[in-house]
Amino acid sequence: MEVTSPKTARRLAWLAAVAIALPLAACAVGGNHTTDAAASAPVHSSLKPNPEFAQLPQYAGTLGKRQIVMRLGAKTDPDDPTGVHGEYQFSDTGEVILIAGDRSGATLEAEESNDGTRITGNWVGTFAADGSISGDRMEVDDSNPVPFELKPIAAGTAPAATPAAAAKSGNAVGGVGNVVTGE
Repeated sequence: MEVTSPKTARRLAWLAAVAIALPLAACAVGGNHTTDAAASAPVHSSLKPNPEFAQLPQYAGTLGKRQIVMRLGAKTDPDDPTGVHGEYQFSDTGEVILIAGDRSGATLEAEESNDGTRITGNWVGTFAADGSISGDRMEVDDSNPVPFELKPIAAGTAPAATPAAAAKSGNAVGGVGNVVTGE
């Protein structure tokens, strides 16, 4: 992979650092969520929700036809004043994907990674006056756009439970919903 700018290099370094810091699953299932996110088979990354991202603003909505929750906020790096980072999680499978990029005014441009090292997609969107974000998630080559619509979740409010989440038993551990006790 050829790094074309210092900003891209910083994003890749950040994604690599996060991947090293996150606990990895014992066994990851291969693949990626290419083309239409709603039509492809569920994929499991080896990433787990990062507790550091739990404090970031949260958004809930859809990527294609799949429900997601995104945690996205400003980076604290003074060398990257427009930088944003976070993660999103599919509500049906619990798969976690990292996201990092830039917010310039109302425009979001970001890259995602399902392993913390390899860029697996691009996001281009617009922040509306009400705080919602909409746009397209595309493949690395900007092909196969899949629309996304995300609305901000008020602080202290959990997103509505999906049928898959409601069917699971147990309790969230440390704010992580895909780790349960009592099983």
